[in-house]
Amino acid sequence: MRLLAGTAVVTVLVALTATPAQAAVNDPLYDKQWGLLQIHAEQAWATSTGSGVVIAVVDTGVDLSHPDLASKLVPGATFVDCGPVSCGDGDWRGPNGRPDAGDEHGSHVAGIAAAATGNGVGVAGAAPDAKVMPIKVLEAGSGSFADIAAGIRYAADHGAKVVTLSLGALPGSQALTLTGLESAATEAIAYAHAKGVAVIAAAGNETAPLCDTPAWEPGALCVAATDRNEVKAWYSNLGVKADVRAVAAPGGAGLVNCDDDVWSSVPVDTGSAACGQGDYDAYAGTSMATPYVSGVAALLFAQQRSLDNVYSVLMSTARTPVVGQRGVYTPIYGWGIVDAQAAVAAPRT
Repeated sequence: MRLLAGTAVVTVLVALTATPAQAAVNDPLYDKQWGLLQIHAEQAWATSTGSGVVIAVVDTGVDLSHPDLASKLVPGATFVDCGPVSCGDGDWRGPNGRPDAGDEHGSHVAGIAAAATGNGVGVAGAAPDAKVMPIKVLEAGSGSFADIAAGIRYAADHGAKVVTLSLGALPGSQALTLTGLESAATEAIAYAHAKGVAVIAAAGNETAPLCDTPAWEPGALCVAATDRNEVKAWYSNLGVKADVRAVAAPGGAGLVNCDDDVWSSVPVDTGSAACGQGDYDAYAGTSMATPYVSGVAALLFAQQRSLDNVYSVLMSTARTPVVGQRGVYTPIYGWGIVDAQAAVAAPRT
């Protein structure tokens, strides 16, 4: 079982740019990337590829030398065992220079959002021309609210327009932020929002009724997960939060097989034997759903849209599976599965 989204922790361990030409998709694993088909990504690339937009992957760090990611990176930062000041460049190995189990996660998230596309290598990204800012706030799959908050603030201050958070605390942790016992991440998300930065966060993998924090927080867009049949993934939390700001995106089945999960980049030579690709692997979770939405947000920001318009369009153009309705909220899917093609065609007002 390769169920990863929302497994990253907070305080506790839990497992008008010019219209571009349409990208040529010759990436060898593209045919396995059913998630891009589900969100109608390729149809959107004729209108926007995310050029000029930076997506901050606030996570376990990124393999800075990965052949599908190296050309996409802007300078990053590390906030693990550093205090409020960065002590690294966002590399997945962290300050001690050693890889830890679970630290492959950030590279996988980065590839879903913005892997080099049409380069004849590996996978395609949801926003082919967006850049990635690697920010390491988790080590061995865990971290603190303080480090996550530092990463969000760094991203907002250094040019990111999208912050993707494939992490979350256990159900019930919303009480910490609602009562003010923990405010670092809440305040950091509010800070990013005030600077016009979208914060896209995983709903969580506990089959719980509410979005985990930080997805729960005001200013964040919560992302639930679907499988390749557009059914809510069994592990996914519901898209329920106080401000009803939630959508769904492909997260994979979990417990089935590699091709029913989400293929993306992992640090070189860390791919599982089960899936048979040294630099790529298939994972499942709301962690995988979240960067799909971050990629679509990048497509929208590249159209010179405001943050309010980006959030509004992501929700209003999302579609409810089976019935195909738009602009209808349900607890299972939030406002529905994000639709890149419909989103980039929506008005910018």
